[in-house]
Amino acid sequence: MPLTLATHWGPFHADDVLAGSLIRVFLDPDARVLRSRDEAVLASADIVYDVGSVFDPATRRFDHHQQEYEGPLSSAGMVLDWLEAEGSLRPSLAARLRRELVDFVDAVDNGRQEPIAGAMDYTRMVDAHNAGCDSLADFDAAYGRAVDMTIPVLRGIGLALEEEEEAERQVLAAMASAAARGSNAIVLDRYLSWKPTYFANGGAQHPTEFVVFPGVDDSWRAVAIAPQEGSFDQKRPFPESWAGLRDEALAEAAGVPGARFCHKNRFIAVWGRRQDLLAAMARAGLLTDPTLR
Repeated sequence: MPLTLATHWGPFHADDVLAGSLIRVFLDPDARVLRSRDEAVLASADIVYDVGSVFDPATRRFDHHQQEYEGPLSSAGMVLDWLEAEGSLRPSLAARLRRELVDFVDAVDNGRQEPIAGAMDYTRMVDAHNAGCDSLADFDAAYGRAVDMTIPVLRGIGLALEEEEEAERQVLAAMASAAARGSNAIVLDRYLSWKPTYFANGGAQHPTEFVVFPGVDDSWRAVAIAPQEGSFDQKRPFPESWAGLRDEALAEAAGVPGARFCHKNRFIAVWGRRQDLLAAMARAGLLTDPTLR
């Protein structure tokens, strides 16, 4: 059976919206929410947050308004801690959620921090859903819309972390493989956010000079690696004769068909096919690894 969640009726804030959303994303996507202050209703719920004057993870009660509670958390932080302790989300994801969203919501809700001035931050986005509500039914519907807004954000944070972890694994393996082969190019099977891992692991001193990967537009591209993170220079730029050329003009200059584009600053070159891109780079004397030619 789906879990029954309970929180207070009427106007809502970021912490009770976020608490309910965390449960929906990381514990039970089908959980239903009762919004009430009736003690009998609260007692009937499987999980109660931001109401009830009880903080007791053992009984799944997560309120922070009672005088007895002196900690820094709002209902959002309480629920997140509990979900992590119960094994419903791994520590690395819990840490990311705290850093990117939950700690801020806790701090604003408990008066330790103001919403970001001049910006529509998450707390303001949630508060905006209260506007125009004239009845408890209106607030209930608006609460549901605020949760619906939040769920993709939480899922996105989780997916971004998974992508970063996979990128780290693949980039480290590719760096090791290139170094072992004496290659100056890393070739990836798909686009990954490679720069953070590359430069955090000695990329500035690594022998590689290019990263080759497929684009999302059915192309293949090579990026000339910067000598250090944040630099606009390249360890080894593409040929000056390619700079700023497109299509047939670039294909003629490179001597290889299928060309699409080379940036005028010579840090990226794009061909339609992987083998043509590598052939163009080899023809220009850019590759030290004969297996890539």
